[in-house]
Amino acid sequence: MNRKPSITITSLDAERLEILLDSLPKGGFAGKADLEDELDRAIIVDPKNVPPTVVTMNSTVKFKLMPAGEEFCLTLVYPGSSGPADAPGSTISILAPVGSALLGLSIGDEIQWPRPGGGMLRVRIEEIVYQPERAGEFDL
Repeated sequence: MNRKPSITITSLDAERLEILLDSLPKGGFAGKADLEDELDRAIIVDPKNVPPTVVTMNSTVKFKLMPAGEEFCLTLVYPGSSGPADAPGSTISILAPVGSALLGLSIGDEIQWPRPGGGMLRVRIEEIVYQPERAGEFDL
């Protein structure tokens, strides 16, 4: 059985995501059940106690394609948010399947990522370039 890694999320992110999920129409997006499952299995911590190595909402994450080694960065955002980088292609919505899979993961965790044109890629979280909680920003 392929076990999912344990995840940690902040109480603020959990609350905001529950409100977001409740506001969506039934069948509003295909990954709703997956995001709900992620929230259900998460360890919830106070934002001030989240480890600096964990992907939280509005975190900018550096990934490495495995085994090729190519690196790229993305910011995990709420729908309609452009994120801090404001560069096209630099954000991923929490409502995207990969976005909901990223929430709560830690440096060193690996996930499967859909390849453009089909198939899957394996990517590893290399670095949390920016995490709001680590920066003392709890109201994002």
